[in-house]
Amino acid sequence: MMPEAPPVAPAARCVFVYGTLRAGGRNDIRRFRPPPQFVGQGCIAGTLYDLGAYPGVRLDGPGQVFGEVWRIDAGVEAQLDLLEGVHAEGTGEYRRCELAVDVGGRSIICLVYEINASHIRGRQVIASGDWMAGR
Repeated sequence: MMPEAPPVAPAARCVFVYGTLRAGGRNDIRRFRPPPQFVGQGCIAGTLYDLGAYPGVRLDGPGQVFGEVWRIDAGVEAQLDLLEGVHAEGTGEYRRCELAVDVGGRSIICLVYEINASHIRGRQVIASGDWMAGR
């Protein structure tokens, strides 16, 4: 378990990661520079899909998706946009959006990378909402 960081200032930029970017994942967010700061475990409403080597979340449906919240700077945000295939016109594999994430009873506005709906056709839902469970 990672220690919880001090409260996040309202102006801080945070990101909610739910797949390979989670601590211990193939793309562990801690490898980026400057180093992101762990804020806490979080969850959002949505549906998590298994895309094979990684998951994708759709921000609809009755489920919950579990992940981590990290404080990042603009340089890391740009690196994440590249990794996630975000395009300005919204045609990329993922689109970046902002929403409130529940972190231990606190609501923190975070970046969330939502999979483009065209990429989930025929894919299985991860019912637990937790990509790391059982891996």
